[in-house]
Amino acid sequence: MSTPPVDAYLRLRTESGLTPKRPDQAAAALAGSWAAAHIVEAETGQPVAMGRVVGDGGWYFLIADMAVLPGHQRQGLGDRVLTALLETIRAEAPAGAWVTLMADPPGRRLYARHGFREFAPDALAMALTL
Repeated sequence: MSTPPVDAYLRLRTESGLTPKRPDQAAAALAGSWAAAHIVEAETGQPVAMGRVVGDGGWYFLIADMAVLPGHQRQGLGDRVLTALLETIRAEAPAGAWVTLMADPPGRRLYARHGFREFAPDALAMALTL
């Protein structure tokens, strides 16, 4: 399991519809990953899917940057990446790990298949962009 190179990370984010980031942001994000996975297309050698985990190694883990290039969607690649990330958390995190994510509507079915559930109104997801 590993992160894609910075240029591929930036391309995957942009082309899959995630918010574009700068190279310095990408480098810091990738270096700060607790775990990561990406899938490389055999024919081109280019990453076509990715995801990563940001975590403290104790109890809190956030699934982030789940992205699959449009031409490779609906082929189970996102499922493979998420499965690999969750297997890593299960194998390496202490019991009682709290795994969270923010999902765009198209990803909800994928995450629900893996046991994620919405927890509103018990809790409210909030964000602050600086």
